[in-house]
Amino acid sequence: MEGKSTLRNPLAYQVLVILLTLLPISTPPTALAATSSSQITYTQYIKTACNSTLYPQLCYKSLSPYASKIKGNPQRLCKTALSIALQAARNASSTVSNVQKQKTLTRYEASVIKDCVVNIKDSIDELKQSLKAMPLLSGSDKEFQMSNIKTWVSAALTDDNTCMDELDGGQKISAAVKNKIRNSVLIVARLTSNALALINKLKI
Repeated sequence: MEGKSTLRNPLAYQVLVILLTLLPISTPPTALAATSSSQITYTQYIKTACNSTLYPQLCYKSLSPYASKIKGNPQRLCKTALSIALQAARNASSTVSNVQKQKTLTRYEASVIKDCVVNIKDSIDELKQSLKAMPLLSGSDKEFQMSNIKTWVSAALTDDNTCMDELDGGQKISAAVKNKIRNSVLIVARLTSNALALINKLKI
């Protein structure tokens, strides 16, 4: 009877709803401690793994946000590193394509940028191929797939460096054009280098 009378009283019902809303939803201290401990372990795993790369700070900075997804899984670590490098390559491709549209470019600048566009697109394709092969590392031909992945990632890194080498070539390219392209491609090259280093450490 008391339950029915409370529901029939609008004021009492509103007070009940407010009180229930204000009640804190707490997580047991032991659960919080376990979560925090796991997160520290996962980030430490990434930090240790990144020490084997040429750019450990960039490696850790790019991968640590995905610690809870990677956990302590080496293949997830490599796959995430490749995905990050691929996204950076796509961003660089967009940047270079925008620079290519400038009407103030010299003929030489336009030629170099055109080559860079091709190189970065090749890099994107090669990183995609390596990502597609990652799930196949658990198959019967895992050594063959690993060899393919290393080849594709190495080729992607070569493409990135080729673009930057042409920018640094003998003929004059304006600083504004060179820096904008070089900075974006340099990030791709370093992320790709890190991904390759992690892949080289991967045991299958």
